[in-house]
Amino acid sequence: MLGLMQDRPLLISNLIEFVDRHNGDGEIVSRRVEGDIHRYTWRDCAARARQVAHALDAEKLAFSDRVATLAWNGYRHLELYYGVSGSGRVLHTINPRLHPDQIAWIANHAEDQVLCFDLTFLPLVQAVHARCGTVKKWVALCDADKLPADSGVPGLVSYEDWIGGRPTSYDWPVFDENSASSMCYTSGTTGNPKAALYSHRSTTLHAYAAALPDVMCLSARDSVLPVVPMFHVNAWGIPYSAALVGCKLVFPGPAMDGKSVYELIEAEKVTFAAGVPTVWQMLLGHLQANGLKFNTLNRTVIGGSACPPAMINAFRDQYGVDVLHAWGMTEMSPLGTLCTLKNKHLSLPAEEQLALRLKQGRAIFGVDMKIVGGDGKELAWDGKTYGDLLVKGPWIVKEYFKGEGGDPLVRDEKGDGWFPTGDVATIDADGFMQITDRSKDVIKSGGEWISSIDIENIAVAHPAVAMAACIGVFHPKWDERPIVAVVKKPGAEVTREELLKFYEGKTAKWQIPDDVVFVEAIPLGATGKILKTRLRELLKDYKLPSLA
Repeated sequence: MLGLMQDRPLLISNLIEFVDRHNGDGEIVSRRVEGDIHRYTWRDCAARARQVAHALDAEKLAFSDRVATLAWNGYRHLELYYGVSGSGRVLHTINPRLHPDQIAWIANHAEDQVLCFDLTFLPLVQAVHARCGTVKKWVALCDADKLPADSGVPGLVSYEDWIGGRPTSYDWPVFDENSASSMCYTSGTTGNPKAALYSHRSTTLHAYAAALPDVMCLSARDSVLPVVPMFHVNAWGIPYSAALVGCKLVFPGPAMDGKSVYELIEAEKVTFAAGVPTVWQMLLGHLQANGLKFNTLNRTVIGGSACPPAMINAFRDQYGVDVLHAWGMTEMSPLGTLCTLKNKHLSLPAEEQLALRLKQGRAIFGVDMKIVGGDGKELAWDGKTYGDLLVKGPWIVKEYFKGEGGDPLVRDEKGDGWFPTGDVATIDADGFMQITDRSKDVIKSGGEWISSIDIENIAVAHPAVAMAACIGVFHPKWDERPIVAVVKKPGAEVTREELLKFYEGKTAKWQIPDDVVFVEAIPLGATGKILKTRLRELLKDYKLPSLA
């Protein structure tokens, strides 16, 4: 016997229609690329999202066609979130920090039909547009009078011209909630990037879960500042959760320095903010240097990389802000765990509470996790035993777009598919998970992944290099920075400066190693694989030149 409830699919268009009808006067504030502050309401956003849908119809885009963005956090980007997905197309947010070659490859692999970009990224678009064979329409996210007279991009139109004059009413289509809504490419240690393809159902469920009290605890009483980029796993789902609860939304645009972020927090009475440690480090530096304090901010979610204990303490002890540690992945939409204490932990001494807060946290409803040993069997939740971390749930990928990389799931004895995160972790008796190491050799710098294999491949391409191995080393601002250990070919000569210059134009500037360390040999295993654990031991006393 089936239940007798109405059968209504979970669609992203429902979120924007709900917030329009029930919290339409809620404010959305954006610092624009032009530097000024833009203000309007959720109702305005909904009307313009419908205009976006009409513009896509006019381009004759088919159901599930991809629409790409290269954009900062702002109101126009938010309109695309809803207008693209709501009309049945797929929003493809591209990370503008990638190398132009990577961006061109990704746009072609996704078969993007329209690409919308902030004018900040015009030089990037000029570098790649001729190589993006599937893109039929280029749209600059600006007013008509800000459109460059000679952009070098054929047929470029301004966003305001593109959607202007179109109806503000639209009949959102109704379709299967498992249809694709958005996509985000993630780069691993080998091969080309792979895309996580999110559905309307997975996105809506993730939005519900993120707003829960033990997660982000979002409500219509909040003023929310997502500093985490909208091109980075949909800003951790905040644009969707914000519509679900009807909170005020504040966007920082391109200005993410400590001074700009602080001024926006104070001016807009922000209560909740989310971002990576690098941004918060700049914010704390500005506060401390100028003797400032927060008047409204009471909590922040920090993810992307591990949050240093000193940062948690500074926020809490000096500024009265509760830091919530979070963990997730692009393949997880991205939230997997968030570190909030249970009732029984509230009476613990401060040091014991801090030890818990330093962990990545407890699983959110919708996510199951376990750690397994080399034999694939589940290990104890004792907070000491570590193993490979596996996850499953309704907003976790089952495969990548176009089947890239084959079946990524690990099957258990029941046949259930678990996604291997590539992290090594412990889980304690209360369900608090802590990442202890990475099974992959990617490096995280400022919350962004850097592939060690890509760094090695470029080094080895130099005629004087016989072998190269890249590892991450500690950096107080960026968490980790890559260095490359190099063995020179017999009789060949190359300097540190020459090798670093060799990277220019072959990868994004921020992915170029900070240093080159010349060694006699790189430790290898029995099968010829580089032993990076051994290499790290050999270089344990190494310090970056800038920190020495």
